[in-house]
Amino acid sequence: MTGTAKTYSGACGCGQLTYEMHGAPMIVHCCHCLECQKQTGSAYVLNAIVETDRVQLKGNRTEHTLSTPSGKGQIVTRCADCGTAVVSRYMVRLGKLTYVRVGTLDDPASCPPDVQIFTSSKQPWVPLSSDIPVFDEGYKFEDVWPADALARMTAAYES
Repeated sequence: MTGTAKTYSGACGCGQLTYEMHGAPMIVHCCHCLECQKQTGSAYVLNAIVETDRVQLKGNRTEHTLSTPSGKGQIVTRCADCGTAVVSRYMVRLGKLTYVRVGTLDDPASCPPDVQIFTSSKQPWVPLSSDIPVFDEGYKFEDVWPADALARMTAAYES
């Protein structure tokens, strides 16, 4: 999923921390890793990946450094009032990309997953869609991301 025309909005569970995401995500991950399961209390997390400068947060928030399968960690931004995780930034990405939690969007259906990752640790009762590429672990961006999304990522790292 790529492009830049649409603005997406979202909020935490109590509505105190709101945000706008300007433009469609470069890609949406459905991550089944054990860290995402533990951190969300769910079987997986949906993350819409977008350039950090395209996400504007409004409201009181806290940041928490949590682990990732790579061992490099991530910073998860949560509502200071209700604790809902809204976005995260992975240390390996140097803060240039933000991972918006799709479930916090006002219209989560607007960002369906493009790829399913870390499925080797998915819960056995979670079915996988045959319409969405599946990877046991991670993958090489250049093998999956559309050309315009790769160009956006390159531009974000150069800024």
